[in-house]
Amino acid sequence: MKTYFDCIPCFVRQALDALRFVTDDENVQEHALREALRLIGGLDLKRTPPEIANDVHAIVRKVSGSDDPYVDAKRKQNETALAFVPELRELVQASDDPLETALRLAIAGNIVDFGFASVVDEERIRGTIERAMEYPFAADSIRRFRHAAMNAEAILYLADNAGEVVFDRLLVEQLPRGRVTVAVKGGPFLNDALMADARMAGLDEVCKVVDNGSRVPGTVLSTCSDEFRQKFEAADLIIAKGQANYETLSEMDAPLWFLLQAKCPVIADDIGVETGTMLILEPRMA
Repeated sequence: MKTYFDCIPCFVRQALDALRFVTDDENVQEHALREALRLIGGLDLKRTPPEIANDVHAIVRKVSGSDDPYVDAKRKQNETALAFVPELRELVQASDDPLETALRLAIAGNIVDFGFASVVDEERIRGTIERAMEYPFAADSIRRFRHAAMNAEAILYLADNAGEVVFDRLLVEQLPRGRVTVAVKGGPFLNDALMADARMAGLDEVCKVVDNGSRVPGTVLSTCSDEFRQKFEAADLIIAKGQANYETLSEMDAPLWFLLQAKCPVIADDIGVETGTMLILEPRMA
């Protein structure tokens, strides 16, 4: 997906949010923002939003001296999400269709996104869970996802955010055992999930977990490790969580299933849905 004009204010907001996480020094904030604005002034709109956002946040990291401004926030997100696990696991186990219930919960977890909102609290998460459980997903999409998942030999699950990975585990537990590999980021960006977050969520107890060798949001294959690219090419089902994965992979012909909430109006318009829509997007490839 290309970068739209409406993405530009979001780059600035994300940069300022990150700066406020690490410093109260307005001189540092101003210096970093001016550097970011200079970069944005010369941006190539043909690049994807996550690629540009990564460049903007590199300036924030350099000027602030903090490699991971969100490290404490991610831990708190994981703790908040983990508190939901007992009741959500009971919900899955009591369901007439555990896979569909876990699928809905995984999409609900996509609300935990600092690229969209600076604060994601328990009330917002609970409200999103309730909405996801009643959401009118197309029955054919759920049926085709089930068929693809149950028949896949190698499933690659592209994780999105800390906290969200707790919800992802519920879905992974319903997928064929031994066939799933979850991929997290190779370095920090906003609240994107890292290996530590996957372990805190317990994903390493139910499947193999790898990092993609890149800190760029979404999945930009040219920045990923050779090992990850081999897994990507070998997968016969790829589950891609969140908006950034849609932004970076939506034009690929690959066995990609996108699970996300269209929280951003730009992405909603690109997909052709209303903002707030919960989505199960099927592969483009024949």
